[in-house]
Amino acid sequence: MTTSGAITTHVLDVARGKPAHDVGVQLFRLNSDGAAELVGSGKTDADGRAKSLLAGSALQMATYRLCLHVGDYHEALGRRGFFPTVTIDFRVDDAEQHYHVPLLLSPFGYSTYRGS
Repeated sequence: MTTSGAITTHVLDVARGKPAHDVGVQLFRLNSDGAAELVGSGKTDADGRAKSLLAGSALQMATYRLCLHVGDYHEALGRRGFFPTVTIDFRVDDAEQHYHVPLLLSPFGYSTYRGS
């Protein structure tokens, strides 16, 4: 079954007021037994966006886990952040929708929400 749904993210470094470029991103689908299956990975582009996280896989109604490797990003800027990885679990209830999960990032905190 082909769907039009998608999962994307955007990382904004609020301490710098700029997109976070080159942040490693992994997307997992959590199976009913709790096991995490890697379904896509990549890095944020110059605008801080990762647009093709499903890597050709169809979006399914399931729980997904987005892992953003922000520690490497902070270190590349010469600063030490508190969180080496930000992990966000979220549910997909409609495989036809676009699920945009932005991350507002600083060295010592973060915030996320369901975007559009």
